[in-house]
Amino acid sequence: MENKDFKGWYLEKNNIHENKIRLFFHEREVWFLSLGLNIGFEQDGKGKDFSRPIIIVKKFNNEVFWGVSVTGREKSGKYYFSFLMSDKSNTAILSQLRLIDAKRLLYKIGDITPDDFVAIKEKLRQFLA
Repeated sequence: MENKDFKGWYLEKNNIHENKIRLFFHEREVWFLSLGLNIGFEQDGKGKDFSRPIIIVKKFNNEVFWGVSVTGREKSGKYYFSFLMSDKSNTAILSQLRLIDAKRLLYKIGDITPDDFVAIKEKLRQFLA
């Protein structure tokens, strides 16, 4: 069993909550954010800021959005969507859709194409319906 630094994540999470300002963002953008340490098969962030990339799928307001975790590993199936960004292969993990506060955003790394964005949203509709 993997040993996780939940105490370190708690300190970082508290700092984000208390001190971080919300950055401006748009749908279709890909950002690194402080996702944290999670339980079981939920995607974890990595490094000192517990970060990982996500796609902003639906912006509700300037504070929160739905995001989908991204991995550099090739995965296939109905809960995954593969796409290229900056000539690098990525996979959106659609089953990891979650509500995220913009305080977690660290820095933008790019945008997915409009066609890929439409395809991701359609795949999400299919398994949410």
